[in-house]
Amino acid sequence: MKFFRRKETPWEVVDSRSVDPVPMYYEDEDLDIVTVNENNIRRKYVLDVNRDMSKQLSSELPKAVAFAREQLLEEIKRSGYNILLLESWRVTVLRKAKLHRVEVEYSGRPALALNEVKTRHPPYMAVLQTSH
Repeated sequence: MKFFRRKETPWEVVDSRSVDPVPMYYEDEDLDIVTVNENNIRRKYVLDVNRDMSKQLSSELPKAVAFAREQLLEEIKRSGYNILLLESWRVTVLRKAKLHRVEVEYSGRPALALNEVKTRHPPYMAVLQTSH
């Protein structure tokens, strides 16, 4: 008996950008940290891009990274944490024929801070505007 593989077009990597882990808070900031998770938490979010949006894909990438960060923050809040001390991300743009897909992997070190913390943005978003 022979098994035949379907002739399915694979996803091709079009572009990939990343930021290594960077601290989001520094010692000079007034931050009362109670607990720090011993491990980083990493999640991957896959977003299919509408054909109409594929022409303006580069302007949508920062929104995808911000969405991934928001989702990770919501998840750590359910676990009793409220900030990410270290953050990193990787964006990969994939193409299959005329379809596009964006994979965002976001990682951070969860911690619990007692005092109110100001809202942060994902680090080094300008990386998405530079060309290779």
